[in-house]
Amino acid sequence: MQSQRPVLVQQQRLKLSPQLYQSIQLMALPLVDLRQRIADELEANPALELVRDGNTVSLEDRPDRADGADGDPTIFRDDVSYDVSYGGGYDFEGRDNKHSFIEGALARPESLQDHLVQQLRLQPVNDDVAAVAELLIHSLDENGFLRESPEKIVPAELQPYIGEAQALVSQLDPLGTCVMNYRESLQVQLAMLDEVPAIAAEIVGSHLDMVQKQRFSELARKLRSDEETVMRSVAIIKTLNPFPGRLYSADTPRYIIPDLSIENRDGELVIVMNDDVVPVLGVNDFFSELGRQGSKGDKSFAKGYVKNAQWFINSIELRNQTLFKVARAIVDFQREFFFRGAKYLRPLTLKDIADEIEVHETTVSRITSSKYVQTEWGIYELKYFFSNSVGGSSKDSPYSKEGVKQIIKEILDEAAGSRLSDQKISDLLQKRGITIARRTVAKYRKELDIDSSYER
Repeated sequence: MQSQRPVLVQQQRLKLSPQLYQSIQLMALPLVDLRQRIADELEANPALELVRDGNTVSLEDRPDRADGADGDPTIFRDDVSYDVSYGGGYDFEGRDNKHSFIEGALARPESLQDHLVQQLRLQPVNDDVAAVAELLIHSLDENGFLRESPEKIVPAELQPYIGEAQALVSQLDPLGTCVMNYRESLQVQLAMLDEVPAIAAEIVGSHLDMVQKQRFSELARKLRSDEETVMRSVAIIKTLNPFPGRLYSADTPRYIIPDLSIENRDGELVIVMNDDVVPVLGVNDFFSELGRQGSKGDKSFAKGYVKNAQWFINSIELRNQTLFKVARAIVDFQREFFFRGAKYLRPLTLKDIADEIEVHETTVSRITSSKYVQTEWGIYELKYFFSNSVGGSSKDSPYSKEGVKQIIKEILDEAAGSRLSDQKISDLLQKRGITIARRTVAKYRKELDIDSSYER
């Protein structure tokens, strides 16, 4: 008979505690998200308190405060409106309405739907066509295209007006909306232009793939036209907007706040952390005292919150220290870049930095993700400074991918007016000791958003 008995087994496992997981998360957060994470933690943990917020200015420190430097109350005034009918009394409602209007005007840009509806109301059309057109307008996506067929949007009794309404909306500004895809949008825009070759609409309808591959001679034979007409048609098509609705995108812009800056001060590179954006946190004195002298239940309650608050503060400090160490190592490796520009960017890998500051590569990857540094050459993501070598490992080749791209750009700028082919650029790079194939030159040129020699 089989019996059961307890058995001790020794195992080794990697397990993340909640605190360690929190620390890893904070490593990867950019400044904007870190501020939001701090605000959430302040709300959730009563033992954590805000000591100082660099983005907050007290009335005492304001240069435009109401009493001014010399007590003059006229130096600073809010937007005050006065109600004459009440003897010049302060009109709070008028002020609030004015503020609401200004805030609304700044915070809500005109949407594509608003822009089209305003134009539609000025068109001399009957009510049924206008009603169908407005239904179609409110069914457009961010590209200006219909999300589904008009027959599913418009009621049965109004469907005879779909064609007229759709044609009307597609000719409003921006041209080419209220269609099903970008090909139809381009065809609408072509139809509104004068002196367009007849083959342009056929190219848009069936041969854009050949245009993308630059097979113009083959395209001319296929359309029974000459190559000059094909090139003229392609040039016209390139001036059109395949996604007209994006001109009125309502997406909120995401602003970049550099986590640090690197300055050249009399030949010395100085790293300046952007500490003012991160609030200074502390542990609440009341909770600390309660954890020491309160009752047994109060001590247990307070100590848990105090411990979490201290861990959160330490995690932010660790994040900042690691970020500084990584930035210092990058400066050491990429010193020539900070003095002379992007052309002198050296090959650099995550392992190089990890070995230098004695951490794991994943830590370097997290701390450089979505972090930005301000330099004399512009604002760059920290990931920008990690670049593969060209023609060998990072120890064998002095040229990085980004550095070679800048050299290619420099060659093309120096040869302005002459059409250097990718093979010619490859030959010129060879003379500088940089060996890369023609197709690699073409790849780098496209990443720089530079047209081919034929299009230039």
